Amino acid sequence: MDDLLNRSRAAVWHPCTQMKQLEAAPPLAIARGEGPWLVDTDGRRYLDAISSWWVNLFGHCNPRINAAIIDQLGKIEHVMLAGATHAPVVELSERLAALTGLGHAFYGSDGSSATEIALKMSAHYWRNTGLADKNEFISLRNGYHGETVGALSVTDIPLFKSTYAPLLRPSVQVPTPDARLAEPGESAAAFALRCADALEAHLAEHATTTAAFIVEPLVQGAAGMAMYHPIYLTRARELCNQYGVHLIADEIAVGFGRTGTLFACEQAPPPSPSGRGAGGEGAQQAGIRPDFICLSKGITGGYLPLSAVLTTDDIYAAFYGDATARGFLHSHSYTGNPLACRAALAVLDIFESDQVIVSNRDKSDQFTKILDEVAAHPRVRHFRQRGMIWAFDVAGGAPDFAVRFHHMALAQGVFIRPVGNTVYVMPPYVTRADDMRGLARALLVCLNHPEV
Repeated sequence: MDDLLNRSRAAVWHPCTQMKQLEAAPPLAIARGEGPWLVDTDGRRYLDAISSWWVNLFGHCNPRINAAIIDQLGKIEHVMLAGATHAPVVELSERLAALTGLGHAFYGSDGSSATEIALKMSAHYWRNTGLADKNEFISLRNGYHGETVGALSVTDIPLFKSTYAPLLRPSVQVPTPDARLAEPGESAAAFALRCADALEAHLAEHATTTAAFIVEPLVQGAAGMAMYHPIYLTRARELCNQYGVHLIADEIAVGFGRTGTLFACEQAPPPSPSGRGAGGEGAQQAGIRPDFICLSKGITGGYLPLSAVLTTDDIYAAFYGDATARGFLHSHSYTGNPLACRAALAVLDIFESDQVIVSNRDKSDQFTKILDEVAAHPRVRHFRQRGMIWAFDVAGGAPDFAVRFHHMALAQGVFIRPVGNTVYVMPPYVTRADDMRGLARALLVCLNHPEV
């Protein structure tokens, strides 16, 4: 292990990492994975409680995804998608269109790329329709949409954004409906609608220059798993319709079942004629349709880099014509890679054959009960859950709480990385109740430790 760690420090620049810290706190040297478990080079096992940055859905070395990729290797590993096509990308596009109600999937390699694609596509649409001044963007406070230059422009996490501010295009952030910020006695739904009023005020003044509003539906991941009421999405859809602004749903982290439905937007009550949503807590939830949906992370089950952006037929039609400059000007060499598409198709097959969404609803209820003692711990604040995501804030932590908690959890056989003072759990869907009980015990050890 020591040789591998030394070589990694000498040759690899790790992401979101101050490399000097690796001298005192080296990374895990992983040799293999088994279901929800990571196994290091010394044979120690760690529960992958955060799905390897939220990407793994059905466990490491899943035999069905393995088989799909192996089968594809014997056919074609890659061909450029400009001037060629292939069966995996066509079938995946058809299936994603059927699932989202949107069409003509455009492929990238990662979540940031998907954000870039959606932002460019929105602004280019307005240019093609004679409204070139509509090129500004709105996002939520504390939102995260990636770290490439365009995506970082609509991100509102200072850690990621402040250093590169001179490179970024200005954007506007409106109040987040994060339910933790509601006034005492104010319901999550009422607070969400109050936040939506601020969005309306901005659109009323700036709609003629605004291309799109981009939002992480239901859960803002990098904001510490900030969760909010679905009525906000309903109201955002109404306002974007009213003021002629695109709604971009960044489902990169929350899509593919993480929030309890295949896509988080499905949980938003449908718009009502009154323009204030279809009701409150008990409204039937039929979902909203965004103008763009960004997908990545779980799309390949954590196997291969892939992202997709799907949009409406009307938006697609605005790019259709004889002039090259009217077409969408974006590409990368591995667009629609056949191996990644086959992995994604295997993921969709598992969702369908195993009735994953139904199974996860039962599992999420069971796991929430397993975490009851954690939720009741005196240091825990704002314990919250949506679908297969659990999070809580910790009071009285050390200044380097996240680092200390991470290493204490490793000692308990759990791989987990808090965001600030927020601890979150987002395990693979193949995690069992016994695994979750072990995780709960590990969390309690960490919370009870005087140095964490």
